[in-house]
Amino acid sequence: MPGSRPDPAIVARARQLYERAANVASDQRPAEAVQLLTHALRHLDDHLPGGDLDALALRARITISLASAVAETESPKAGLAHLARVESVLNQLPRGDRRNSLAAVTGLQRAVVLFRAGQLPEARQLLDNILPTLDLRVPENRLLLTRNLLNRSHVHLLMNDPDAALTDLKRSLALAVEHGYRLLEAKIRHNLGDQAHLVGDVPEALHHYEQAARIFAQEGTGSLPKIQLDQAKALLTAGLAEEAAKHLDEALPELQRNGVVQDVAEAQVARAAAAMLLGDLDMAVQLARDARRSFLRRGHQSWAEVAMLTRLRAETLAVLDNAASRPPARLVTNLDGLSDRLATLGLRDESAVARLLAVRLLIRRGALDTAEGQLAKVPRPRRTTPVDHRMLLRLCKAELAVAVGRHRSAVAQARAGLTELGWARDRMGGLDLLCGTAVHGQELGSLAVRLLLQKARGQAGARRVLAWQERTRAQVYRYEPLPAVEDPVLAKHINEMRHVQRTVQQRRLEGEPVAALEQRYAWLQREASRLGWYTSKWGKPRPVCTPDEVARRLGSRVLVSLAANEGALFAVVVRDGGFRLVRLGSLAETEETARQLHADLDALAPDHLPKPLADAVAASARRRADLLDRLLIRPLLDLVGDSELVVVPIGTLYSLPWSVLPSLRARPVSVVPSATAWVAAADRKEPGSASPIVLVGGPGVPGAIGEVRQLRSVYPRAGVVDGDQATSSAVLAALDGSRLAHLVAHGTHEPANALFSRLDLVDGPIFAHETTRLGAPPEHVVLAACELAMSHIRPGEEALGFAGTLLASGSKTVVGAVARVGDQAAAETMSALHSGLAAGVSPALALAEANAVDPLRRPFLCLGCG
Repeated sequence: MPGSRPDPAIVARARQLYERAANVASDQRPAEAVQLLTHALRHLDDHLPGGDLDALALRARITISLASAVAETESPKAGLAHLARVESVLNQLPRGDRRNSLAAVTGLQRAVVLFRAGQLPEARQLLDNILPTLDLRVPENRLLLTRNLLNRSHVHLLMNDPDAALTDLKRSLALAVEHGYRLLEAKIRHNLGDQAHLVGDVPEALHHYEQAARIFAQEGTGSLPKIQLDQAKALLTAGLAEEAAKHLDEALPELQRNGVVQDVAEAQVARAAAAMLLGDLDMAVQLARDARRSFLRRGHQSWAEVAMLTRLRAETLAVLDNAASRPPARLVTNLDGLSDRLATLGLRDESAVARLLAVRLLIRRGALDTAEGQLAKVPRPRRTTPVDHRMLLRLCKAELAVAVGRHRSAVAQARAGLTELGWARDRMGGLDLLCGTAVHGQELGSLAVRLLLQKARGQAGARRVLAWQERTRAQVYRYEPLPAVEDPVLAKHINEMRHVQRTVQQRRLEGEPVAALEQRYAWLQREASRLGWYTSKWGKPRPVCTPDEVARRLGSRVLVSLAANEGALFAVVVRDGGFRLVRLGSLAETEETARQLHADLDALAPDHLPKPLADAVAASARRRADLLDRLLIRPLLDLVGDSELVVVPIGTLYSLPWSVLPSLRARPVSVVPSATAWVAAADRKEPGSASPIVLVGGPGVPGAIGEVRQLRSVYPRAGVVDGDQATSSAVLAALDGSRLAHLVAHGTHEPANALFSRLDLVDGPIFAHETTRLGAPPEHVVLAACELAMSHIRPGEEALGFAGTLLASGSKTVVGAVARVGDQAAAETMSALHSGLAAGVSPALALAEANAVDPLRRPFLCLGCG
C-alpha cells in the first residue's frame, strides 16, 4: 500500500541478494547474477509497497545490474529493454541528487550495453555527455568515473583511437590506485594491455595482462579466462600459434561455465585463427561457424561478420594450398560482399583483409584486371593495422606483379614487407616472440626467393639469392643480447620446475604415480614461458650481412647455403669472393632419407649391440649416407674442393650429422642457422687465456665423473663441478664468463617448447631458458649429452633448442649430438676432441678428426663459428 512503511528485513534481504549478485558479476558469472537479481526483484515486488522511495531506488539499482547481466547472457537488445524499465522507476522518484545519480548510472550502463553490441559512436557519445557531469565530491561518483573512464577507453580502442584510450586509462588507473579500487585496477591494467596490443607493442601488452592476472589471483576473483583470451590474441600477433592455442583451450571451458556468450564466441574466433596458423583449416572453419551463430543469436552483427571473415579466410587458404584447383567464383563473391559489409560497420582493417583474400583468388583465376581493380580499393594501412594484415597487402601486390610479369616489382614489395616485419620484430621482447614473428612474412619471403631462384644467372643471380636468404631466415640470431632484467616470479617458477622435474624422475624410479606432478610441471612451464615474453627485451638488432661481407669474412672457408624451390634443393656456394648457384637433388627424397638415417643412427647407438644386428643397421646407415652424399655433396665437390665448410641447412637437415656423409669424412664443417649468424659468431672477441675452463659431470651418466676428471689431464687448471656439487646454481655460476665449458649430463630436447630443453643435474635440470640470462655465456660449449644439438625449426628457419639458445645468447661454438650416442662412443669422441682443442686446433677441425674414427656412432655437430 503506498505510503506504508516497508519491512526492514525484506529490504535487507533484497539488498543482500543485490550485493551477492554484484560480487558474482565481478567474478565473470553473469548467468548466476541474473538468477540472484531476478530473485531480488521478485522479493521487492511481492513484499514491499510500491511508493517507498528507498525501495524504488533499490529496485532501480537492481534492474540496472540485471540489464548488464542479461545483455551478456541473452542479448544487448534484452539488456536495453531492462534499462527502459528503469526509466519508469526513476520517474516515480522526486527530482534531486538521488534521481540524478541513478539517471547517470542508467545512462552509463546503456553506453556499456551499446558498445558491447557494436554501436560504438552512440556509446561514446553517451559517455562523453555523462562523465563531465559527475560530482566527484560524492564517493559513489568517484567510483563511477573510474569505471566508466575504463569503459570509454574500451570504446576508443574498438574505434581505433589508441591515444584517446591511453589518456582515459591513465586517468582511470590513477583514480583506482588513489582510492584503493583493487579489482578495478586489474581491469584497467587489462585494458592497458589491449591498448599496447593495438599499437603493436606485444611485450608491453603481455606485461599489463600479467599484472592484471596477478591482482585477480591475489583477490580471488576476476576475469582470468578473459585475460587468457586477450593474451592469446597478442600471441597470435607474435606468430606463436601453439602457445595461443593452449591459452584458449584452457580459457574456453571456464568462459563457457561463466555463461558469457560474447567472450566464448570471441575465444572461438581467436582459436580459429590459431588453427589456421597451425594448418588445421577444417577446425578453423568449424570454430568460426559456431562463433558466428552465437553472435547472430545475440544480435551482434559486427562480430558475426568478423567470424564470417575468419571462416572465409580458412576456406581461401584451403583453396590456395591446392595448386591444381581453380578458386570457385562463389568464394570471390562472398568475400567481396563481406568486404562491403565490414566497411559499412566501420571495420576498416577487416574489410581490407576480405578484399585482399578476394584479390588472391582472382589472381589464381587469371582475372588480373579485376584483381587490380579490387586491390586499388584497399586503403593504406594505419598505425594500428595489424602486422599480418600489412604482410597480406604486400603479398597481394607481389603476387599480382608476378602474374603480369613485373618480377622486379614483386621483389620490391617483398623487400618492403620484410622491412615492415623487421620493425615489428624489433619491438618484441623474449626470444620466443622474436622467433614467432617470422610466420607472418613466410609466404612473402618464399615468393621472393622462388622468383630469384627461377631467374638466377651467374654470380650476380647467386649473390641475390643469398642476400634474400639472409633477409628471410633465422633473424633472431642477428640480435645482440641485452642484459637480462630478472623477475622474481619467473625465477620462482623455474626453481619450482627444477624441483618438480627432479621429483618426477625419483618417483618414476620408485614406481610411484607422477600424473599430478606432470600437470604441475606443464602449468609452471607455461607460466615461465609467459613471463619470459616480456620480463626483458631480448636484444639489440644488428643489420643483415651482405653477401660481399660474408665472402670477405669466410677467408679460405666455403659457405654452402641451402634453399628449396618446386621440390628441388639448391645451394648457393660462396668461395674466394665468388658466388655460384648449384641445383642439388630432390627435396622430398633428401628429407626422407635424412629421417631414415637418423633412425638408423639411433638404433646403432647402444654400446653392446649384438654384432649381427649392429652390422645390419650399419649397412643400412651407410647406404642412406651414400645416397645423401650423392644428393647433397657430390654435385658441389668441384666447387668446394677440400676446404672447410660452413653449412646453412633448411628444415629437417638441421639435424643431419654431416660427418657421416662419405665426402665430408674428416672435413671441418660448421653448421649455422644463417650466414649472418656465422659472421656474428666469428666477430665475437675471443676471451683471454686466463678465462676459466669448466668441466661439469652430471648425475646418472656412467663414467661422467671419470670422464670429467680424465679431462683434468688435458686442462690441469680447469674448474670441476661434479658429483654432489653439480647443482644448477653452481653450474650456471661456473658457465658465466668461461672460455670453454664441457658438460657431461643427460639431456632432453623439448620440440614443443625448445626453450625448456634441459640438462639434468643433481638438484634438477638447467633449462635452455636459463642460459639466456647469463651475463657472459661460455665462448665454446661441448655438450656430451644426447640430442642437445637438436633444434625445433619454426617458420623462417628459426632454429631453437638448447644449443641454438646458447648460440643466440652469444656462445661462439657449440658441439653436440643430433642423435643418440652410446656412452663409450661419446667418451672416446670427447677425449679426441679435447686433445685437439688443447693443442690449439679449431673446434670444427678437432671434431671432424674425432668423428672420422667411427662416423656412424659419433653423430656430433659443430654449431656456430668453428
